[in-house]
Amino acid sequence: MKTFTAVPSLLLALLAAACASTGMTQEQKLDTYRAHAGAPVSSFRYFGQINGWTSLGERNIAVWTKPSEAWLLELSGPCPDIDYAPAITVTNQFNRVSAKFDKIIVHGAGTPRVPCRIETIRPLDVKAIKQAEKTARDQVDEGQAEEESSGT
Repeated sequence: MKTFTAVPSLLLALLAAACASTGMTQEQKLDTYRAHAGAPVSSFRYFGQINGWTSLGERNIAVWTKPSEAWLLELSGPCPDIDYAPAITVTNQFNRVSAKFDKIIVHGAGTPRVPCRIETIRPLDVKAIKQAEKTARDQVDEGQAEEESSGT
């Protein structure tokens, strides 16, 4: 079994900052990702590299395998500390990550390395998600500008 650990980097920090600055709650982010996800697939090709990942609650995670390719992974149950994990491992067999078989493993201080089984895999429309997040950020910026101009 091959595994890959996504190590935090400047890119991941920037992705996290961008998501946080959208003004969306985690539930709204999950709703956005679900709205821009395709039908479930049984697996996806994986060449041992993650370009980024975003926790979407304790049962969902988005994983980028290329800058323009991402997958919404729904887990079979709660995955401890996934919201705060500095790194994850994605298991795979023969360069494929498969629903109902492969797992996400959360790494972090004090986190027991409990494997979280991937229940479903859905391809994400990355362009649509970026546009939705940009729209949300623009709305937050407009609201802040209105507050400043009204003196509150």
